This record gives sequence, structure tokens and C-alpha cells, in this order.
Amino acid sequence: MTGCTAPVHGHKTASGAAACPVHGRRGSFSYSYRPSYIPNYTLPGGGVSGGSTSGSSRTARPRWSPSNSSVAYTPAQVRALTPIREHIETQGTVPDRWDVFLCHAWDDRQGAAAQLHDRLKAAGVSVWFSEKNVLLGTPLLREIDKGLARSRAGLVLVTRAFLRRLEAAGIAEKELSALLARELLVPIVHGTTYEELRDVSPLLGSRSGLSTAEDTMEVIAAKIRELVSIDAF
Repeated sequence: MTGCTAPVHGHKTASGAAACPVHGRRGSFSYSYRPSYIPNYTLPGGGVSGGSTSGSSRTARPRWSPSNSSVAYTPAQVRALTPIREHIETQGTVPDRWDVFLCHAWDDRQGAAAQLHDRLKAAGVSVWFSEKNVLLGTPLLREIDKGLARSRAGLVLVTRAFLRRLEAAGIAEKELSALLARELLVPIVHGTTYEELRDVSPLLGSRSGLSTAEDTMEVIAAKIRELVSIDAF
């Protein structure tokens, strides 16, 4: 799979940098964005959420998590995942659809991306993964289109290799841009931080999600399983 990129253009002038709606120094986009700070509000299932998108030692149970689940969520994770869950619920049960589309850097295809794919499969999540779903000799972009159209949600594995691809403005930004436009994207940060992601891509970094600094890949896979399962109640 070609390295995934977002439409990061960078500012060429001081006035352009000052106009950045997120950091005031990098990234110029025509897309809407959600700020990294969100005021306090009552979480689904009870409790009050703080505005930070970083992790928290407090726990909160999202309403879609089964009552017998042993998976613990932070308030920030519940806040980040709730809009995606609501969209999945509006889709209902659709036959012949992947649970998630896995977007990753080419460099990670046999490393971290393969590990995440395997954990998701073991948790019972169906995954569109280029290493498994694009056959030799088939048009890559056409297969990506099919995978995107037939997936409930998208995951983007953010690694240092992924950040390098973003800065290099690689050619496969189509899939990531489509997921961002549909508001169905869950970033999973591995071996880096959301702060470093925001420095490279304020648009993608304005989304919060999951991180292997807080959870193992097995726990992340379990959270994705609960997120995409319509019968999770």
C-alpha cells in the first residue's frame, strides 16, 4: 500500500502561517476542523468530561460498551469515539461490508500495521487491509475505492513512518481525505504522540482517538470491536 497522506501543504508566508485556524503556523486547509480543546460536558453513561484530548486516569463507560465488558475507557476516548459510533448506528446492518478500513504507511505494512490487523482479526473485527485485500495485478486505487465504500469506519495507524510520509506529501492521500471528509476516522497513535502529529498535520491531529501509550494493541482491538458492533448492547 502506498504511504497514506493527508492534504498538508504548509504555509509559504508569515501571513499564511498566522491564518492557520489550529496552530497559527502550519497547515492550510479548505476542510472544516474540530478544535483540540472541547469544553466540559456530561459524558454518555454519566460523568463529566474535561476539555483536554489527552488521556485520563478516570474511566467512563460508553453506552455502546456491553455491561459485562472489562474494557476501560478514558473520558477523552469516549468523547472521541461517540460521533463515529452514532454514525455507525445510523448505517444499521449492511451485508457485505467491512467493519474497518486500515490506513497505514507503506513502511509499516509488515510491521505495526500487520500487528494491528492481526489483533483486530483475533477480536472478531473484519478489516480491509491492502496486504490481504489487494491482489497482484489489480488496480490499487480501484481496490481502495471499493474498500472505502464498503467499510463502516476507518482507522489510520499513526507512526513515525506515517509522519515522514505526511511531510513528504506522498501520492495516496485519497483514502485518508475520504475518511476525513466522512468524519469516520479513528487515529491510532503508535510510537509517537498526538502533539507530534499536530505539528505535521493539524487537520488530522485535531481528531483524537486511541494510543498504544495508553492501551495495548489487544485492548485497542477490543475497543474497536465494541465500537463497530451493532449488537454490542
